[in-house]
Amino acid sequence: MVKIGKKLKKLREQLGMSQQKLARLLGVSRPTISQIEHGERRICAEELVKLSEIFGFSIDSLLNLEEQPEVILHKAKRGEKLKRRIRINVPQRNLEKFKEVFLYILNKVGSKPNIGETVIYKLLYFIDFDFYEKYEEQLIGATYIKNRYGPTPIEFKKIVDKMINDKEIEKVKSEYFDFPQTKYLPLKKADLSKLRAHEIELINSVLNRLSDKDAAQISTYSHKDVPWLTTGKGKLIEYESVFYRTALYSVREYSEAISED
Repeated sequence: MVKIGKKLKKLREQLGMSQQKLARLLGVSRPTISQIEHGERRICAEELVKLSEIFGFSIDSLLNLEEQPEVILHKAKRGEKLKRRIRINVPQRNLEKFKEVFLYILNKVGSKPNIGETVIYKLLYFIDFDFYEKYEEQLIGATYIKNRYGPTPIEFKKIVDKMINDKEIEKVKSEYFDFPQTKYLPLKKADLSKLRAHEIELINSVLNRLSDKDAAQISTYSHKDVPWLTTGKGKLIEYESVFYRTALYSVREYSEAISED
């Protein structure tokens, strides 16, 4: 329990949250939080569920049951030696597209009070998977895994950290209905020359349809999409599964072949 206690303490401090505030959100006393963080008290199942909601992580992630893959942003260097561990290499083309789409989203809807990190994850997912279903090619082409609260883009944190470092966006800690929320503010406009007309059209379609949903609503909505339903917990979500979507989620018109007898 010491390991999860240290992880909770790190998450709490990253959010700038006091032990007293976490105790209030969890419904326990402040000394109890201190005991948990020092590995002196076990966490019950109900508390794990609440903590996953507070921090926006799946229970598996909180328990660190699976090693998270390392994300590498591509650098134009040859002969680079790689360490022997799971890596997801983000090519420069995908990195640039990810950044411009993210900036476009933030400039369009980022100021809405409900648009925190969790909602952004789902908006990116539906942009990527709707585009793939409609055009059979990738827009951003991010790698998504199935977490408790819906699809999560693995590359997100690395790319966002780079954008913050490059003064392209700003990360802000806030609250939404007494729950901690991570928001991102754009410090520049998206370069629309890097987005094609039909890409912008599809992005706008997703934003118009989903950007008013809060984190719980859009997560629940994503749970009924076939790509999420057909993927095992913690596994990569396959793009090809979009072609088996139900009518409610499908963005493409499929013509049924009529056989002649």
